[in-house]
Amino acid sequence: MSTPRDLLNAAKAEITEIDPSEVAARLDHFTLLDVREPEEYEQGAVPGAVHVPRGNLEFSVEGRLPDKNAPVAVYCAGGVRSAFAAKTLQDLGYTDVVSIIGGFNKWKDEGLTWTTPQVLSADQRIRYQRHLLLPEVGEKGQMRLLASKVLLLGAGGLGSPAALYLAAAGVGTIGIIDMDVVDTSNLQRQILHNVERVGMRKVDSAKMTLTAMNPDVKVLTYDTRLGADNILDIIDGYDVIVDGTDNFPTRYLVNDAALIKNIPVVHGSIFRFEGQVTVFNPYVGPCYRCMIPEPPPPELAPSCAEAGVLGVLPGIVGSIQAIETIKLLLELGDPLVGRLLTYDSMDESFRTFKVRRDPACPACGENAGPIVIAEYDDLCMPHPVKV
Repeated sequence: MSTPRDLLNAAKAEITEIDPSEVAARLDHFTLLDVREPEEYEQGAVPGAVHVPRGNLEFSVEGRLPDKNAPVAVYCAGGVRSAFAAKTLQDLGYTDVVSIIGGFNKWKDEGLTWTTPQVLSADQRIRYQRHLLLPEVGEKGQMRLLASKVLLLGAGGLGSPAALYLAAAGVGTIGIIDMDVVDTSNLQRQILHNVERVGMRKVDSAKMTLTAMNPDVKVLTYDTRLGADNILDIIDGYDVIVDGTDNFPTRYLVNDAALIKNIPVVHGSIFRFEGQVTVFNPYVGPCYRCMIPEPPPPELAPSCAEAGVLGVLPGIVGSIQAIETIKLLLELGDPLVGRLLTYDSMDESFRTFKVRRDPACPACGENAGPIVIAEYDDLCMPHPVKV
């Protein structure tokens, strides 16, 4: 009957072992794989190492290390688990795997570089478990979400679902700007609020809802009108802006300020039974002025208060805005840059249209002059509008 020592010797006979100093001298060559348990990893790790506990290796490593021909150096605490892990990787088809002799303990003893990594707490691991299972997100991605800052323009129909899902996903800082109060007519679609909060400032109601949902999230409120005098200060430092406004003056104002600050804008709009979403990534894709150089006349752009809106519609469009925001924050997939996604709830159809940068755009075109932040209230509807 084979003893643990026999199994270890058998594994070592089939793998290559390497001294920590040799790996440290070639960090640009190896991908380091840390197979220790989470509590060990939290005490210190080699910078840049991919962490996959030994017990999860067979199920998770192929998602975390997709290139099976890339050189991998595996380490544990003392070199035992890494030997078995290296053998497992070879069995899975990895072609260039080594186990670090003496593991992390010897790495530290030799005075090589290591750090105490930022990690999720035990409660956070439970809360975001479904994210952690996604190789495209994982702990690194979740930590990135927690360090991100997103500004929501409006706590109304579009801002409500977007805010709820971004908070649930663990976006660490959510800013909300809105100068309105909760009205009974809002409750058909603005799911951040409820009957007991009618008459409350919307930003205060939104903050109560989001912090009750996820205490990890810091909610910053701006109970003010967004204008040329404050927009650059308000949006400064945010990673993404989620635009839930429904009037052209604010959209042009946001577009110009976002170009100056180089902040992507996830734009959404709704009308009756239809909605649309696109992403304006400054100088990468088109801006709002490329798509709509001039606003339509007021009679062709009535507000939701005038034309009505199906209550569930902003939930769909706002949720898509939340997805696009997370994709931008984590650099995932193919965001809607240069594409306009439209949705018609009457026949449940989605269509995508190309939107191209305008070389002659006065804001982002090749020969565009300096951007001047100004008010655009004369462009369209003189009356207040609500989403």
